[in-house]
Amino acid sequence: MSENLDTLKQRIHRFAEERDWDQFHSPKNLSMALIAEAAELVEHFQWLTEDQSSTLAPEKLKEVEAELADIFIYLLRISDKLGVDLLDAADAKIELNEQKYPADKVRGSAKKYTEYD
Repeated sequence: MSENLDTLKQRIHRFAEERDWDQFHSPKNLSMALIAEAAELVEHFQWLTEDQSSTLAPEKLKEVEAELADIFIYLLRISDKLGVDLLDAADAKIELNEQKYPADKVRGSAKKYTEYD
């Protein structure tokens, strides 16, 4: 885990500890909170066109930024509770996806890997 990510993880851990919230931060509860925040993010894009979703007004972008931060914080907290190194996990997942989705077979297609020969 990079130093910055590890530092943030520790800061989030201290934040919860100082408030005696660790008792509520089970992986189950944190995953439910994460999905609730993800739903709040989705609300900002609901009913927008593709172009509108890429060109948010500054005030809307600030709101989206806050939702992304909430999601990131909960994700980091879950990984901390479970002892998962997110950078290692993401690297392993990208390697797996490179095998499932070879660029020469999937370029420009949104099909799932099970739909390729």
